[in-house]
Amino acid sequence: MTTRDRLLGLTVVVLWGLNFLAIRIGLDHFPPFFFGALRFAVIAIPVLMFIPRPAVRTRWLLLYGTGFGILQFAFLFTAMRVGMPTGLASLVLQSSAPFTVLLGAVLLRERLRPVQIAGLVVAVLGMVVIGADRMAHATLLPVLLTLAAGLGWAFGNIGARKAGADSPGVDPLHLTLWMSVVPVVPMLALSMVVEGPDTGLRALGASFSAAGLPALGALAYIAILATVCGSGLWTYLMSRYPAGTVAPLTLLVPVVGIAAAWMAFGEQPTVAALLGGVIVIAGAFAATTTRGARPTAEPAPSPRPIQV
Repeated sequence: MTTRDRLLGLTVVVLWGLNFLAIRIGLDHFPPFFFGALRFAVIAIPVLMFIPRPAVRTRWLLLYGTGFGILQFAFLFTAMRVGMPTGLASLVLQSSAPFTVLLGAVLLRERLRPVQIAGLVVAVLGMVVIGADRMAHATLLPVLLTLAAGLGWAFGNIGARKAGADSPGVDPLHLTLWMSVVPVVPMLALSMVVEGPDTGLRALGASFSAAGLPALGALAYIAILATVCGSGLWTYLMSRYPAGTVAPLTLLVPVVGIAAAWMAFGEQPTVAALLGGVIVIAGAFAATTTRGARPTAEPAPSPRPIQV
């Protein structure tokens, strides 16, 4: 990877790491399900108007949108709303990587190499350490919800992988953008049932005030910088290099997330949580790293779906 492309990759890492701060600011104002619907609606409306639908099977697009968009963010936003620390959320969400490997083996019958099995075991050990630490200092529920979010992301990855396998020429950025259309209505329905039919609308109306401007800024950051800019750069890198060269960069996202949450919100992680996080990241790296690092003119095979 060239120095320029490494810098682009690190730019994506910073954008996605700071994204967790934007989520925290948004959740301080909006209810979680409504905020999830809103963050996808901001993208979905222009997508429906200007982006052609990718030629993929509807079921894989729905699986991608349900896992990545609905399950991941419904659980993640709820976890952060009920007490999951911002930095720790960015770390525990990386459980999606070993979950994806495991689901690929179970559902797609992908063969696991010994190093991947070892990586899965190490990642689970790290999650146990984090869970034990949270039980000692607070409730375990936010960690379990964040793990459920990681599992939802993994199901979304399977949908994206199947969509890409069925339609090798599909534009991954268009696929990701169209995935954003799927969660809007279900998340709005969840918001109306769980949070109340007018709770989200009242929060939206109140956001157009001095007190609500930070929440609108957070929404703009998530939609424009984290999604459009971050995903665009990620797609560019995935088109030039094998997945095993680019995907491990996402394991640096928790480093940015934890450091930023520490500086912005004073969230100082415990030594045990950091140790568990290092173990999770090491296991995820072992479970997902593939061989090969040469640039290629063709799209990288089986790219890891773009984080939004």
